Amino acid sequence: MTASELPWKRRADVALGAAAAGILLAMMALTVVDVVARYVFSRPVRGAFEVTELMLVVLIFAGLPLVSFSDEHAVMDFIDRVLGPRAQRGLERLVQLACAAFMFLLTWLMWSKADRIWAYRDVTDVLKILYGPFVYFMAGTLALAGLIHLYKVIERR
Repeated sequence: MTASELPWKRRADVALGAAAAGILLAMMALTVVDVVARYVFSRPVRGAFEVTELMLVVLIFAGLPLVSFSDEHAVMDFIDRVLGPRAQRGLERLVQLACAAFMFLLTWLMWSKADRIWAYRDVTDVLKILYGPFVYFMAGTLALAGLIHLYKVIERR
């Protein structure tokens, strides 16, 4: 059984994919209801734009660990063709380490921003939804993506 066929990896992939699909479905349903209410009944859904924005943030940042987990980032593989298998593995580990470092840097910056937003108690204009928890969520998913990349550095292949 290869590493990519481990049952826990398959379950995690399915769970993350199902969560992303659920959020996307909810965004679509809210948009349809808002458009119908706006043009048929002249009564748009109050705060629909804000909720859609926040759901989009959750979708994008929840998808980041999924992309990292599945190794589906955009890559340029022109260097791989001139390297041997051992050098390819070393380069892959170096890239994973660089990605982890970058994700942890972004985590630190995002957490700092979340602290400031939380301290000011910033809210959306219409529904008065606090931004803080969403920015902390962004920082958390960046940290999770960093941990995934770090795991891929030490994972045996």
